[in-house]
Amino acid sequence: MSLTFQPKELFETDLDKSLLGQPYADVLGDEIRVRMAVPFTSADSRIVSGVWEAEPGLSRWEFLERGEVIHVLEGRMVVTEDGGQPVTVEAGNAAVFPIGWQGTWEIQERIRKFFVIFAAA
Repeated sequence: MSLTFQPKELFETDLDKSLLGQPYADVLGDEIRVRMAVPFTSADSRIVSGVWEAEPGLSRWEFLERGEVIHVLEGRMVVTEDGGQPVTVEAGNAAVFPIGWQGTWEIQERIRKFFVIFAAA
């Protein structure tokens, strides 16, 4: 079965709203408001795909048991892998956070991204 959708269309509907936090990230500072829609989850829950929006802020991410591929639709953030150099990821860019990636995301302007999360076998 295939599922086709325009990520932008998902933002025209009500999104699940929450605050960023565990199990995905640790907020380093003020609360970060997020909104998300998940139109696809595999039968075994190892693959999840959707759109995510977050307000500016700094957070720490540890992809220990899962990884993520993103395509940024709007906004900008600076990601810094532990021991690495900062990398700016902005609208039109894609990024891969493989299983084992650890570091920070500094969202500089509200970000909207299409994501695919994949879990280890």
